[in-house]
Amino acid sequence: MEIDGNENFSEKRNEHHEGLHKVNTTMAIELIEEFLKNKVTSSILYLARQNMPSHWGGFIERLQLLVVHSTALRNSKHTTPDAFLQLTSDTHRVLSREGKTISHHEFHAVMFSGSLKSSVGQCHGASHSAVWLPIDLFLEDTMDGSLVTTTSAVENLISLVKALQAVNRTTWHDTFLGLWIAALRLVQRERNTSEGLMPRVDTSLSMLLSITTLVVTNLIEEEESELIDETQQNPANQRKEKQGKLQKGLITSLQLLGDYEGLLTPPQSVSSIANQAAAKATMFISGLTVRNGYSMSINDMPVNCSGNLRHLIVEAFIARNMLDTSAYLWPGYVNARANQVPRGVPSQTTGWSSLMNGSPLTPSMINILVSTPASSLPEVEKIYEIAVNGSGDEKISAAAILCGASFVRGWNIQEHTILFIINLMSPPVPADHSGTESHLINYAPLLNVLLVGISSVDCVQILSLHGLVPLLAGALMPICEAFGSAVPEVSWTLPPTGEELSCHAVFSNAFTLLLRLWRFDHSPLDHVLGDIPPVGSHLSPEYLLLVRNSLLASFGPSTRSQLKLRRYSKILSLSVEPVFMDSFPNLKLWYRKHLECIASTFSGLVHGTPVHQIVDALLNLMFRRINRGVQPSTSGSSLSSGPGAEDAQARLKIPAWDILEATPFALDAALTACAHGRLSPRELATGLKDLADFLPASLATIVSYFSAEVTRGIWKPASMNGTDWPSPAANLSSVEQQIKKILAATGVDVPSLSVGGTLATLPLPLAALVSLTITYKLDKMSERFLTLIGPAVNALAAGCWPCMPIIAALWAQKVKRWSDHLVFSASRTVFHHNSDAVVQLLKSCFSSTLGLSPSHISSNGGVGALLGHGFGPHFSGGISPVAPGILYLRVHRSVRDVMFMAEEILSLLMHSVRDIASSALPKGAMEKLKKSKHGMRYGEVSLAAAMTRVKLAASLGASLVWVSGGLSLVQSLINETLPSWFISVHGSEQEGGESGGMVAMLRGFALAYFAMFCGTFAWGVDSESAASKKRPKVLRTHLEYLASALEGKISLGCDWATAWAYASGFVCLMVACTPKWVLEVDVDVLKRVSKGLRQWNEEELAVALLGLGGVGTMGAAAELIIETGL
Repeated sequence: MEIDGNENFSEKRNEHHEGLHKVNTTMAIELIEEFLKNKVTSSILYLARQNMPSHWGGFIERLQLLVVHSTALRNSKHTTPDAFLQLTSDTHRVLSREGKTISHHEFHAVMFSGSLKSSVGQCHGASHSAVWLPIDLFLEDTMDGSLVTTTSAVENLISLVKALQAVNRTTWHDTFLGLWIAALRLVQRERNTSEGLMPRVDTSLSMLLSITTLVVTNLIEEEESELIDETQQNPANQRKEKQGKLQKGLITSLQLLGDYEGLLTPPQSVSSIANQAAAKATMFISGLTVRNGYSMSINDMPVNCSGNLRHLIVEAFIARNMLDTSAYLWPGYVNARANQVPRGVPSQTTGWSSLMNGSPLTPSMINILVSTPASSLPEVEKIYEIAVNGSGDEKISAAAILCGASFVRGWNIQEHTILFIINLMSPPVPADHSGTESHLINYAPLLNVLLVGISSVDCVQILSLHGLVPLLAGALMPICEAFGSAVPEVSWTLPPTGEELSCHAVFSNAFTLLLRLWRFDHSPLDHVLGDIPPVGSHLSPEYLLLVRNSLLASFGPSTRSQLKLRRYSKILSLSVEPVFMDSFPNLKLWYRKHLECIASTFSGLVHGTPVHQIVDALLNLMFRRINRGVQPSTSGSSLSSGPGAEDAQARLKIPAWDILEATPFALDAALTACAHGRLSPRELATGLKDLADFLPASLATIVSYFSAEVTRGIWKPASMNGTDWPSPAANLSSVEQQIKKILAATGVDVPSLSVGGTLATLPLPLAALVSLTITYKLDKMSERFLTLIGPAVNALAAGCWPCMPIIAALWAQKVKRWSDHLVFSASRTVFHHNSDAVVQLLKSCFSSTLGLSPSHISSNGGVGALLGHGFGPHFSGGISPVAPGILYLRVHRSVRDVMFMAEEILSLLMHSVRDIASSALPKGAMEKLKKSKHGMRYGEVSLAAAMTRVKLAASLGASLVWVSGGLSLVQSLINETLPSWFISVHGSEQEGGESGGMVAMLRGFALAYFAMFCGTFAWGVDSESAASKKRPKVLRTHLEYLASALEGKISLGCDWATAWAYASGFVCLMVACTPKWVLEVDVDVLKRVSKGLRQWNEEELAVALLGLGGVGTMGAAAELIIETGL
């Protein structure tokens, strides 16, 4: 017998091991395949994929190596490498985040079925664009000139867009298209706006071409930063599959936007710019060289080369490097043909091109640059460098250029221009500076040009949209402190007019602009009551500085911050050092005195003190034309007219802060003299105007003093009889009739609006303030001061009916072209005194949006019925109608009881659901549905249409709550109002007939969408905003309430179907739309809610909820999957 050697034995052993290895590998592959195919095990594996991404990534990486290197897999008879890999990426077999298979119930199917999306554009009163209604409301609300915010509209709009994209479950190209349509509608409404001191077309164009483009740019950069971070953390991730999803959505949305020609017509003021954009694209296609700054004359324009707002949007994205010139090749983008472009067009260069080529700043070029916006960042940087390093005259010219068209209509570089202007307001201390006087004094001419240049209504509103108000306030406070503390001994001559500029003038311009950045004009009564509406009303100098410090400290080392910083100019350097009010002692002292003036009467003007002497000089300045004495009520001495005006002005060559300290006493003396007949109303108004002309900053004290005196109510009313005070009689009745028409057009019926047969009267301090405003001429200089006084007059007049109609009638006599705006402002005050009118207005908002309006209001529904098409000039001899949504957005900030509005909105939502059910599901429909052979299919269209309108009603209600009260109101609604509603008995809900259960369930789903919309609007869908930090606590409380209700521990007053629909609907929306919320909820709370859902036969939803709860709920989810076999 032969015995094998050691080598032969080892060889056979190796062959045996290799055979076992192949068999084991094959068995392992088959087991893995079986695990991935099996419904239960694949669901458990998906739990790991959701909650253990790093472990799952490692597992997938090993499987990919197996696919590449395993011959067993390649030789397998049961599967192929491609099919094996597909199993690892399949999610349709397991529990999906998309929530499409969360529930087998009919309503859940309708909530998330494809038929719902297809029916959006079909159902009456809810067009496809209506799903973006919250964006329309947000954009329109930001156009309110009385609101100056510290937060960027870009950040707020990003959060809103994310929320709507998640809850509406739309693609990004549909989302961006909805954003464009909403912004275009805003522009079209504003082009017809009546004249008045309010933001107009320029602000709306900035919203469209600057803010919304920044929103999309930020979203794309956010996606890019997430992909970068994800790749750095896990290189195995398939980045290529995800990259550019939002970028593609942007391109598709802009291509589809060309179908909306009616919205793309540019306002007349920018039609030439749109034509230039279209001509640029035409020339590019024709092969002609196009340079930045190229300009084509009207005569050289190609035939049919008319531009629209889409051309301007595309140019904005090309300028921000989000698109390239391949966009010019899109079908239908260019109307003119290539052979229509003139080949012999001479080479033309604009002022900006000449500047970039080194041409000096001549007067003619300066005029061109002021009136023509810069088209690129290098052009603005060039001007900024001249403003920093040029000669004295060049610096002033460069400042004027920056504050010109480049600020208002330089949409592609608007945020850069604003930052350059703010930076110029904080010049560095020169190396050779010495002495105690601030170095800012030497920059007076430059600073004054900047202050005047950005003080228009549109400029301030544009600053607010970009969220740069805190930075501007931080730059203005040092200017106020320095120039307000300086003695006006030095003056400067301004070219080319030769106007003299003093420290008082610079201080006044800076101070009045600063006051417009916070709610200085708010009625003192609100401060006394402590019941100021919570949205944008807590602004103060200290708060502005805190926000400024926080804003500058927010730029950190994160990928997202670095991408954002990459957009800003490299030559811009803002100081990030924190600034506090203690750095400005005089401003801080004035602010404390201002609050004292509001809260209490004057005390202790001691005779012979410096303040008393200044009061004496002020009274002599104000009433130098009369011979009668005027004495301050706090002093026993009579202050006669005494020395002349020149001597009074010489005595007042003192720091402006000292003058402001004495001004209230002079005003008190003047008002007292007028009340006792020692001073006529005309003399009082003339004296106030003289004081304001001498030191425009004194308007702040005039406003605060008279506002406080109106609130105190100690003065006799002034009779507006045309003898002592101006009379509104000539057109007061006409104003009242127009107010009635406006209210009637919005469905509001107020029993009595007439002043009646009595003589019109105003509180004496208010009459004096109104008389002062009427003395101003309507020019650019006066506009700066009227925008400070006007809001205060409106706030005061709103507090006492019928003051505002009287004021509107007086001003309409002075400026007839403002008549519509004045009447509209007067109509708003009706709602300050009549809560029933507010309810009627809210009801009109719901009925008009849903197409349930009575015959006198448009019954088409949608955004157009809610917000109209602009409040323009008179039509057919009568005032144009005002849409209910516009009126509400201009009223809600003055309604103090915001909880009342939230409760009414909730009540109106429930009534709207009943009306929707009645119109969409007529009597007998449910019985037919039961008898139908195909069951659900018979009523699918009607039910889907009803659900679409229910969702629209919920989004409208949530938008109104969010706009009215912001984060605090939303949290009160979810924590208090909704739980109270569920435990209350609603007698009107006991619907009889066949549709009663249907109405109850629709109400539950309406409340689920309502709560979800409110939460996503206030907190966002992710954790990016500061408000999201407050979400976990509120969410836990609400889910604990839901769990108790599902467990039967709470006695509910509503129909059980409503409670079931709300609980299952809200959790369903959380799982499908906001999975990150689930991770913030305690594990025990999630388990309780899941257990309650199982008791209500919602096993799949219970599993889905636990599946998103993180590692802590994986065990419970796996047990439930095994138990139910899901």
